[in-house]
Amino acid sequence: MLMISSPPVQFKPSFSSNYKPLTAFATLGEISINKKYFLQKYEREQNGNMENTKRRRLLVFLVSTGLFPTLPSTAKTKIKNPYDEKRLLEQNKRRQRDNNAPDDFPSFVREGFEVKVVASDNYVKRDNGLIYRDFEVGTGDVPKSGQQVTFHYIGYNESGRRIDSSYQQGSPAKIRMGTNALVPGFEEGLKDMKPGGKRRIIIPPELGPPVGPSTFFSSKQFEVFDVELLVVKDCTRRTIAFYSDVVCD
Repeated sequence: MLMISSPPVQFKPSFSSNYKPLTAFATLGEISINKKYFLQKYEREQNGNMENTKRRRLLVFLVSTGLFPTLPSTAKTKIKNPYDEKRLLEQNKRRQRDNNAPDDFPSFVREGFEVKVVASDNYVKRDNGLIYRDFEVGTGDVPKSGQQVTFHYIGYNESGRRIDSSYQQGSPAKIRMGTNALVPGFEEGLKDMKPGGKRRIIIPPELGPPVGPSTFFSSKQFEVFDVELLVVKDCTRRTIAFYSDVVCD
């Protein structure tokens, strides 16, 4: 049998393609284009970083020199709530009742180191912060520097608790005025009293006693004293031989 060999049939595509043929290796032209692209991208990134650095330096300069207005910080600002003050006032009143504080005793609203004194209109406040109320005015002359005063007193803290009393000690206190022997606020409230007078003195921390283990006070706070001035006497110094003292008649 004769076999006729025919050339192989070749199929040609019936459509045209716009895609470039894939090559295993990039040409020199493609390498040049890619290199140029990456160089331009790197330059743009560097320019952007330099621009951001310049902006940050300019902002720091404006803020440090005060030319750029800064916003006020509100993170540490505490808005006082009137209900908190009412709650603190009720707590103070409750402690005073538990301590059997006297009538018309002032109240203290304490928030940290800030203290607000709440008292009736019968109290008088001086420019130095001293607050007092006269229950009885008394008669006679007010004590002068160098004179001796005899008085009874009861001391309270902000909670209305008694911290000291000459009545419990069984005898009144005696001291000479102007010798720095009294708490500044106590002498301030005593120096314009008259014998027989009764006064309540509210002493602020600035005029109060020192703080320490040797005193009644462990922290700076207001102190309240009920004072009854009994007697005011003149004093003279006498000298006998090598002995010298002060005698009050």
